[in-house]
Amino acid sequence: MTTTQKVRAAVQLGPGKLEFRSFDRPRTGADDALVRIEANGLCGSDLETFHGRVPMRGGYPVIPGHEPLGVVEEIGEKAAARWGVQVGDRIAVEVLVPCRACARCLSGGYMSCRNRTVTHGYTPVSREPSLFGGLAEYLYVHPDAVVHKVSSALPAEVAVMYNPLGAAVRWTAHLGGVQLGDTVLILGAGQRGILAAAAAKAAGAARVIVTGLARDTHKLGLAREFGADHTLVVDGADAQNTVDLVTELTDGELADVTLEMTPMAAQPLDDALRATRHGGRIVVAGLKGGRPIPLDSDQVVNKALTLVGAYGVDSRGYAEAIRLLESGRFPFARLHTHTFELGETERALATLAGEIAGEEAVHVAVTPGGGG
Repeated sequence: MTTTQKVRAAVQLGPGKLEFRSFDRPRTGADDALVRIEANGLCGSDLETFHGRVPMRGGYPVIPGHEPLGVVEEIGEKAAARWGVQVGDRIAVEVLVPCRACARCLSGGYMSCRNRTVTHGYTPVSREPSLFGGLAEYLYVHPDAVVHKVSSALPAEVAVMYNPLGAAVRWTAHLGGVQLGDTVLILGAGQRGILAAAAAKAAGAARVIVTGLARDTHKLGLAREFGADHTLVVDGADAQNTVDLVTELTDGELADVTLEMTPMAAQPLDDALRATRHGGRIVVAGLKGGRPIPLDSDQVVNKALTLVGAYGVDSRGYAEAIRLLESGRFPFARLHTHTFELGETERALATLAGEIAGEEAVHVAVTPGGGG
């Protein structure tokens, strides 16, 4: 398609530096597609990369946004047949674009693909056609991208939770291996922590315990709505000791599976080691910004613990999360607190970070068309 239409996008120039630019609308062919963005979700990693605490892997300038949801506006015949979608379908687009040809891709390990050249939200605008981030009016969908069809019946602010819920499902059920009757400890009450409570219950957990900070009181309340049986505050005047409380709640049995999901904090990893039972599993998902974190390896050895690193979400996690969203089993709309127009991206990030007085944010989305 030939057109002179311009596409507006947020462009990050460096840590804390954002501007808005117009790009040429990409031409599409038989093998690719163009998606009109309905919403792009924001999460803690967006805050870390925006402020430079975690490096922008591909460099600058870049269009951020790794949780894009949109409607197919153009698609080639080959792409439509390969992805099973048509013009007008709503799709979620995975973060990673694998090569689909290397040994790792062909053996099912596409998340470890060393040949990928596109990562949504992290690919510099110098790579044509530039529109590889969700904080834009349109997203170019590379022929090798992985996409998932999502019901148009869901509100966009709920449908766009496919990414954090996908992480919660993968980290809890697939990497954590939660089974019927398990006790699950979730360290951190952010979006993924709250949704992990739902994922744990969906996997059959009998007891779910979620920790958070004093400023997270509203999030801990939501965690209970999403399946948490117990919540505890780990700082401030009313601080509770995580290990002591888990020991008490389980009559000394401790947690079968622990998810460490706190950003930039060292203590929760030690809590995870001490609050997980002999032979239990710990899924480590909280980024620490490259800082060295002490690890009591004697705990790992003497308790025969399994530690698993949680890198992103795979296709199975996304697919199961989308089915769970479409089921309506949990009050997902309750998690969404703020919607901002594309031009308000910096305010959206500040709101998610808790920097706007009087705003208690949990799930925040940016849309090209309107805010709320």
